[in-house]
Amino acid sequence: MESNLEVWKTAHQLTLAVYKVTQNFPKSEQFGLTSQVRRSAASVPTNIIEGQARQYKKEFVQFLYISKGSLEETNYHLFLSKELGYLSEDDYKLLSELCTRIKMMLYKLIKSLTA
Repeated sequence: MESNLEVWKTAHQLTLAVYKVTQNFPKSEQFGLTSQVRRSAASVPTNIIEGQARQYKKEFVQFLYISKGSLEETNYHLFLSKELGYLSEDDYKLLSELCTRIKMMLYKLIKSLTA
């Protein structure tokens, strides 16, 4: 399954990157922070593609807002991971910049659908 939307592709790349960096998190976080950040990251492209499959534009926009919320949750989990020393400063910066790019893409897509 793949979407033709650039925002979905970028969000998918974020999810893959989150899964990769969390492989190095402590085993004690497997059911805690590791699971939370992975779920919130995966929720971003999941909601984009689910919304895209909906019949009405209004539903799609609602799913994009949900995706935006999941993105903010992911960004916080990444910040927390950095603060706890689980994530390097460089990895955090890269992932945080990716989150910012996705946020701008979501904003533009929502604006284009509601204009």
